[in-house]
Amino acid sequence: MRITNISFERLDLKLSDPYTIAYETIDRTSNFILKVETDSKIVGYGCAAPDPVVTNESPGGVTDAIKNIIIPYLRGKDPFTYALLLLELKELLGKRSSALAMVDMALFDIMSKKAEVPLYKFLGGFRTHMATSITIGIMGLDETLSYASEFIKQGFTILKIKGGSNLEEDIAKMRSIHEKYPNIELRFDGNQGYSVRESVDFVKATASIGIEIFEQPTKIGAEERLGEVTGQVSIPVMADESLKTLTDAFRLAQNERVDMVNIKLQKVGGIWVGMHINSVAKAAKLDAMVGCIDECGLGIAAGLHFALSRPNIVYADLDGHLDIIDDPFHNIFRLEKGILYPTNKYGLGFYDANF
Repeated sequence: MRITNISFERLDLKLSDPYTIAYETIDRTSNFILKVETDSKIVGYGCAAPDPVVTNESPGGVTDAIKNIIIPYLRGKDPFTYALLLLELKELLGKRSSALAMVDMALFDIMSKKAEVPLYKFLGGFRTHMATSITIGIMGLDETLSYASEFIKQGFTILKIKGGSNLEEDIAKMRSIHEKYPNIELRFDGNQGYSVRESVDFVKATASIGIEIFEQPTKIGAEERLGEVTGQVSIPVMADESLKTLTDAFRLAQNERVDMVNIKLQKVGGIWVGMHINSVAKAAKLDAMVGCIDECGLGIAAGLHFALSRPNIVYADLDGHLDIIDDPFHNIFRLEKGILYPTNKYGLGFYDANF
C-alpha cells in the first residue's frame, strides 16, 4: 500500500459557550483535517488542534507544516511503516505536536480500516465504552451550580471544575456542588493557579467531599512544587501541563512527582507516543487519563479509541467537542448519559468522499 495524495482543510469553529480557565477566556478554535488517500482506495483522516499555550503552535504554523513538510514527505510512503514515518516526521516538525498527532491519527485510521476493525480493537480492544467528565470553567458560584444542574440532567455523573484563580471561591464552589449533588463524582483542575500552600489548604478544606482527581495545581516552571503537593495531600494529584513528552513522563515517574498523568494526543504528538507514555505510567504504577483540548469529533474519537484500548487508562476527559458549533464529525461516536461509545465502523469511523 502506498500513499497517493494528501490534502487538508482548515475549520475555524466557534464555541457555543465560551469558557474561562486560569489564564484565558476561549470562544473559538481552529482545527485542521488531514485527508490521506492510498492506492488501495482506503482513506485516513487526522485532526490537529493547534493551541499557542498547549501545543506551542499557531494555525499558520500548522498550515505551513502541512504544505511544506507533511505533504511532500508522506507522498509515496507505506502507511504501515508508521514507526519510521512518525519518527522522521517528528524530527522535521520539531515541537509542532498537533501537526504530528494529525498524521499519526490518519495513519492509524488507514491501518485499522485495512484490518477491517474499529481502531480501538486494532490497538488492543480492552474495553468497549468509557465514562467521561464534563468541564465547568471558571465562573461565579450561582452560574457554576446552574451548569452543574444542566449537565447532571443530561446524564453526566462526573464533573470537572476549573479553578486556580481564587482559593476561597474554589472551596465554596466544590462544597456547594457536593452538598447539592452528593452522588456526583467531582474532579478539580487547578490550572497551575495555586502555590503549594494553597494546594494543601484546598485539599484539607474539601476533604469531606472525596474529590477524585486534583489536576495540575502548581505551575510547570517549578516541577518540584507539584511533587511537594503530591507528598502532602491524600487525594491523587495528576500532571497535565507538566506532561508533553515521553521524557516528561519518565522524569515525573522517576521523581515521584504525581499519582496520575493526563495524556492529551494533541499535546504529546498522537497515539503512538501516547502508548509509550502510558507504558511508562503503568511501569511506575501511575494511572492514566486521556484528555483533550478544543477538538472536533474526529480528535475526540481518536482519544476515545486510544483510551478504550489500554487497561492502564482508567479515566477520560473527552468533552472538547461538545461546545463546537457545526462539528462535521459529531456522529462518529455516541455519547449517552455521560458515557462514550465508539461505532462499529472501521478505523475512526469516518467515511466521506466529499470531505
